[in-house]
Amino acid sequence: MSDKLNLFAGEATPTSKKVALPVGEAGLPAGQVGSRRNFVKKSALAFMAGSILPQFSAKSYANILGANETINVSVMGVNSRGNALAQNFAAQNDSNVIHVCDVDSRAITNCLVALKERQTVEAKAYTDFRKSLESKDVDVLVIAAPDHWHAPASLIALEAGKHVYVEKPCSHNPSEGEILVKAAEKYGKIVQMGNQRRSWPNVMEGIQAVKDGAIGRVYYGKGWYTNNRPSIGVGKETPTPEWLDWDLWQGPAPRKKFKDNIVHYNWHWLWHWGTGEALNNGTHMVDLLRWGMEVDYPTQVSSNGGRYRYKDDWETPDTQIINLDFEDSKTMSWEGRSCNGKPIEGSSVGVVFYGENGSLLIPAGNSYTQFDLDGKVVKEVENTEVIDARNKSNPAEKLDALHIQNMFDAIKNGGSLNSDVDSGHKSTLLVQLGNISQRVGRSLEINPKEGHIIKDKDAQKLWSRDYEKGWEMKL
Repeated sequence: MSDKLNLFAGEATPTSKKVALPVGEAGLPAGQVGSRRNFVKKSALAFMAGSILPQFSAKSYANILGANETINVSVMGVNSRGNALAQNFAAQNDSNVIHVCDVDSRAITNCLVALKERQTVEAKAYTDFRKSLESKDVDVLVIAAPDHWHAPASLIALEAGKHVYVEKPCSHNPSEGEILVKAAEKYGKIVQMGNQRRSWPNVMEGIQAVKDGAIGRVYYGKGWYTNNRPSIGVGKETPTPEWLDWDLWQGPAPRKKFKDNIVHYNWHWLWHWGTGEALNNGTHMVDLLRWGMEVDYPTQVSSNGGRYRYKDDWETPDTQIINLDFEDSKTMSWEGRSCNGKPIEGSSVGVVFYGENGSLLIPAGNSYTQFDLDGKVVKEVENTEVIDARNKSNPAEKLDALHIQNMFDAIKNGGSLNSDVDSGHKSTLLVQLGNISQRVGRSLEINPKEGHIIKDKDAQKLWSRDYEKGWEMKL
């Protein structure tokens, strides 16, 4: 492995290795596409063109999805969301998933089996994604590993000369987000964050209506997420399962002993690796609010809430309200209820913009409704695609394909990204500041020019994190 790919590793880096799998590791030559794969992809795309988004004709979809250049993709983290993303990238007419990477050998096996339904190219399997990045055939690294890996893996990929598609949030803490923005500029590669609603046509239309003054001057925005998540219990230290490389799973994070209630998914609720519901789902909604209200950094941030429902290992709030004040008399809030799923405005997830002349609601799906000041419907753009916002792996595959294609257009043609890393970092930072406020137990004063915390040493300590020796994230 080159020195460049070992930036984080130093002497502490675990040895990279491939996983022995019954489905085999030998891949076909990159770009070799059989008739079955073409049939599967073209059939899927034809279904997309005929089944969703009425303002898009079949010809429009052909223009979006019909490029001839093939983009080769490696996917890091394929247990759940990553498996869905791998299948979605494979389904695109202009890409192959040539590598799948995970520290869980079971996840790799499942993903490889699923990919056989989407492409005839046989992907190679790696435990350590850095071995994948050594291949000159890889164009894009897709990152769906746990949050503590998002920014470090993105930086490693950029240094290896790869483009990056990173799931939200783009970073575990604000410092990582700032480093990632600088790295994208330094290495001149595309970094798209997976806040896919930025590419959903009716959502884009609704946001543009807000910007165009459909409800007058907007002064308040509210976002939310609700669910009925169960207790994660109290974990027990046990031997690491044979299917898991626990050391590499932890990667940049300081080492902790394995417990039986962390992998998979429950790490979201532990500050050491996760970022709570605020970044897990709040990032999407706060991003829509920031986009529509046309704001960047706040002047003040506060958060109230806590872990109320169960007595267990869950550390992050299960109930949280984050308030953010901005210049020009604008305020936004996000409400998260992880353990009480009663909807708001009839939807488990969504945003409402409030203006001088009315309001505009964007619920879970690809739709929006405009109201006057008395709550009477002025305009309704209906959802034509079923969205399950509580589906942890794949709530909106066909719509998310548009986000993927937006990235491909930027790579091939120099088109603009719907969610570049600078924008993604700004939205991620808002909820990170909310979590910092929550953890120190007080409101934060923020510099509205660059988003930094003002005169609060305890809060500033949470701007970054400690790293395992040899894995420090630095540019």
